[in-house]
Amino acid sequence: MAGGVNRKISAASARAHTRKAKQNPSFNLPSGLFTKLLLVLSVGALAWAYQAIQPPPPKLCGSPDGPPVTASRIKLRDGRHLAYEEHGVPRDAAKYKIIQVHGFYSRRLDTISLSPELVKRFGIYIVSFDRPVYGESDPNPKRTVKSMALDIEELADQLRLGSKFYVIGISMGGQAILSCLKYIPHKLVGATLIAPAVNYWWSGLPTNLSNQGFQQQLPQDQWVLRLAHYAPWLTYWWNTQKRFPGFSVLTNIKLWLVVYVDCCGLVIGICWHYEDFMAHLRQQGEYESLHRDMIIGFGAWEFSPVELDNPFPNNEGSVHLWQGDEDKLVPVTLQRYIAQQLPWMHYHELPGAGHMFPVTDGMCDNIVKALLVGRK
Repeated sequence: MAGGVNRKISAASARAHTRKAKQNPSFNLPSGLFTKLLLVLSVGALAWAYQAIQPPPPKLCGSPDGPPVTASRIKLRDGRHLAYEEHGVPRDAAKYKIIQVHGFYSRRLDTISLSPELVKRFGIYIVSFDRPVYGESDPNPKRTVKSMALDIEELADQLRLGSKFYVIGISMGGQAILSCLKYIPHKLVGATLIAPAVNYWWSGLPTNLSNQGFQQQLPQDQWVLRLAHYAPWLTYWWNTQKRFPGFSVLTNIKLWLVVYVDCCGLVIGICWHYEDFMAHLRQQGEYESLHRDMIIGFGAWEFSPVELDNPFPNNEGSVHLWQGDEDKLVPVTLQRYIAQQLPWMHYHELPGAGHMFPVTDGMCDNIVKALLVGRK
């Protein structure tokens, strides 16, 4: 008799055994395919992220797909065009010649308002210009703190303003005046900074004062300023994405303009023509103008303003800094410290004044008279 074992298997057991047999085989990727798939997905994610942070190229004035050229422009040595606007008495008849530098979210057409009587009595000529990509000036992708001073020098030379001239800068334009004091002091006969923007990372500023001033900014603005300083390549993406709030001056510019008008009761035309104002200012794109302004203004500087030398050691000219003590954009405490470190600078602090104090009645006349006649 054979030694085999006979077992009876029920139908239910057979079916269960069959299901298990069908379930056992699992889906196994061929060797190395999973790694390759992960690599492809990573490359795709990086490519998407790279595209997301890349700003679109500017639409140059005068190009086939760009806005038309309507302003007077000069051609700089590097081939760029700089748009400018002249005000006051004729250039050749002027006794005092001033170059004005506009601020953030502004343009050459937004100039200081002087009374006709003052302009005529002093013989004042003012030329304002669009900083790179604002209005109708070409972009400068190689822009630095120093390059703005060199642009101002070349503008003066091409317009034949003489061997020396005055400069006035408002808000972010005040940083260009600091650059002039550093790099072209020999071309200046006087300079005025009106509520100039402050870089919280300038060397020489006390850490406690810098931190205090920084904390006074809106939380969303603190993030933007950190990115502009530490990760400038993310500035465009951060200010154009919709998940997190961007720079308040960019995202709420209409509110800023309304507050500007309501507080001062002036320049109501800016609000009535808000859309035209914005369209002209940003017509070539906003990265090379607004965003690069932040990158340059709050990035690493080649010098610190608190270490500037006196450009007029023989009192042949004067430098003035005007600041409101209730300015919510530029901390007055830092301006006071800078003025204390530069005793040759005439410091004018205005009680109860905010960032827009220049538009109050008669203020620009006072600012310019102090510059031209050297009054403190």
